[in-house]
Amino acid sequence: MEPVTEPAPRPRRKRMTGKERREQLLDIGRTLFAERGLDGTSVEEIASAAGVSKPVVYEHFGGKEGLYAVVVDREFEKLLRLITESLNSATHYRGKLEKAALALLEYIEGNPDGFRILVRDSHGGTGTGSYASLLSEIAGEVEYILAQEFDRHDYDDKFAPLYAQSLVGMVAMTGQWWLDVRKPRREEVAAHIVNLAWNGISGLEPRPSLDPRQRRKEMERQEKRAEKAAAKAEKAEEKAAAKAEKAQRKVRGEGDAEPQEG
Repeated sequence: MEPVTEPAPRPRRKRMTGKERREQLLDIGRTLFAERGLDGTSVEEIASAAGVSKPVVYEHFGGKEGLYAVVVDREFEKLLRLITESLNSATHYRGKLEKAALALLEYIEGNPDGFRILVRDSHGGTGTGSYASLLSEIAGEVEYILAQEFDRHDYDDKFAPLYAQSLVGMVAMTGQWWLDVRKPRREEVAAHIVNLAWNGISGLEPRPSLDPRQRRKEMERQEKRAEKAAAKAEKAEEKAAAKAEKAQRKVRGEGDAEPQEG
C-alpha cells in the first residue's frame, strides 16, 4: 500500500499594503467609471472586482464619489502636464501647436479610459476636475503664447483669448471624435489639425506633415507644379491669341477684297 501524500499547502497570497490597495481600487474604478459612468457604478461592483469588502472602499475613499474625484483629478493633472510641457518644449509657434495636438492624441491613445472619464459631465463633487475646466486651463497657456506672438507682429492682443479658445476647442473636439474612430493614425490627425489651424481653409497644404523636411519637399513640388501650370496656361493663351489674330486677318482680307464684276 502506497503512503498517502498530503496535498501541498497553498501559497499564501501576499497581502497588499495600504498604498497598493489604494492604487488597485483606483485602477478598477477608472475602468468601471469609463465604461458605466459614476451613476452607473456601485461600491459593490468596485469592491467585488477588487476582491475586498465594501468597507475597504469606504476606508480609502469615503465612497465611490471620493474614488471618482481622485481618478478625475489624476487624469486632469496628467493631461494638463503633458499639454503644458509640449507647449513649452518648442520654440517655433507651429511646433508648439504640433506638439500640443500630438500630446493630446498620445494621451487619448494611451489612456482611453481616463479620457472617457474626463469628457463625461463631471459630478458636482469633483471640484475643478472636469474637461471644461481642463480646456480652460490649457486655453490660458495658449492665450499667453498667442499674446506674445500678437505683440511681436503688432496685432491687437485683446483677441488672443478668442483665438486661444478656438484653437483649443478645435483640437479637443477632434480628440473626442478620434477616441472612437482611431483613423487615421495620430500623427496624420495632428498634421491635419495644424494644417487647418496654421494655414486656414484658403491655404491648406495638400499633404500636411509634422516633418518640416517633408513639408519643404511638398512645397517644392507644389511650386514646380504651379510653374508648369503657369507655363501651360501661358502657352495656351499665346496659341489662342495667334488663332484669334489669324481669324482677324482672314476677316480683314475678305473685307478688303474688291467685288468682282459679273
